Amino acid sequence: MAGGSLTLGRDIAIDLGTANTLIYVRGAGVVLDEPSTAAVDAKSGQLVAVGWEAKRMWGRAPKNIRLVRPLKDGVIADFDVCEKMLRQFIQMVNPNRWNKPRMIIAVPSDVTGVERRAVQDAAEFAGARRPVYIIEEPMAAAIGAGLPVHLPSANLIVDIGGGTTEVAVISMGGIVTAHSARVAGDELNESVIAMFRREFGLDIGENTAEEIKIQIGSAWPLADELTADVGGRDARTGLPRTQAVTSEQIRSAMEEPIQLIIDAIKTTLERTPPELAADIINNGLMLSGGGALLTGLPERVAADTGIEAHVAEDPLLSVVYGCGMTLDNLDAMKDIARTSHLE
Repeated sequence: MAGGSLTLGRDIAIDLGTANTLIYVRGAGVVLDEPSTAAVDAKSGQLVAVGWEAKRMWGRAPKNIRLVRPLKDGVIADFDVCEKMLRQFIQMVNPNRWNKPRMIIAVPSDVTGVERRAVQDAAEFAGARRPVYIIEEPMAAAIGAGLPVHLPSANLIVDIGGGTTEVAVISMGGIVTAHSARVAGDELNESVIAMFRREFGLDIGENTAEEIKIQIGSAWPLADELTADVGGRDARTGLPRTQAVTSEQIRSAMEEPIQLIIDAIKTTLERTPPELAADIINNGLMLSGGGALLTGLPERVAADTGIEAHVAEDPLLSVVYGCGMTLDNLDAMKDIARTSHLE
């Protein structure tokens, strides 16, 4: 969804994710939700399309069009394309190129100073006013999910995005301990693609793998297991064919990345002070991000950790909502948002 012309000078909050970019505009809410994908002319380097328009080209574009996901594991992998994509998204919601809005962007908790600077530079080149504010993704997710982050009681947030899973214990407005695992939705998709090649000799695309994961994928046994017919290309003959697959097979294929996500939660719990660990047992943990929508994940997390798992009310929007709420109350929450001047 993209908004039309907005009032000049409005502040912008951005969840610049590996899979999707979301933009919140002060006073208007979330006005853009697009895949973090760009189509680039291979010869000229010019941007051909971004977002949904570019994602629809994936696996279908001619050789002269290069499809790029400029973020990998939550950080910028292709700075030039990322800056162009971000500029295009900002222009969709802020068409006056002379207006430079205040901006806050979420980044992974373990991002390096160089990586954080790259995000700030990309935002400035794309039209943000200096300084660009940075907030750690798990803090933004916790705020957006409605957790009482300023209270002395501990809250455990698990934000499963496209490229990273961010796990953090938050108390008194700060992150007590955090762990960022570079395994999330993308790895779940890749495990499904690998299983089809290994078990069925069938090549499927990333979009197809994601659709299967959403339709019949699960992290916990289903009361009624499901089946689906999946189309792809035979790896031996190169001809198109269809393969039947069960939800048990998809669950088995995704077991390794799911276990790595569970391990990230356990690692964070092991680093948590005993007093705060007692709070987490009482409060449970909160799942956010697109990965939180995987069927049966709360049950699997609870079974493996012994802690009740809740899913945020709108997990896909938790981070961008948290960014927006911080931006709306920036004077009171400057201890949470950092700028390049504080490095």
